[in-house]
Amino acid sequence: MGILSDHTKYREAIVLFDKQIDRMHADFDKYRRGETHRMPDWQRLERDLIFFSRRKASSLELSKQLDRVLYKFQIRKRVWLRWVELFQRSP
Repeated sequence: MGILSDHTKYREAIVLFDKQIDRMHADFDKYRRGETHRMPDWQRLERDLIFFSRRKASSLELSKQLDRVLYKFQIRKRVWLRWVELFQRSP
């Protein structure tokens, strides 16, 4: 029962990270449009993802899901940093 429980917790953590990336994307969009003046803390999310990814996935399926979420974060991070650069250049 312990392995199944760990498997479920690992999957839930991956889903949570996926949702956090989506929320952060929405927050960055608000920041870019000037609706909020505080830039979201993407570095903390990155640290959490890196720390979590060091744990071994118990199955190939979970490993692939984690890879997908890590890739999603990398792509979104590029977009966010581009938005910040453009936002800071605009008058």
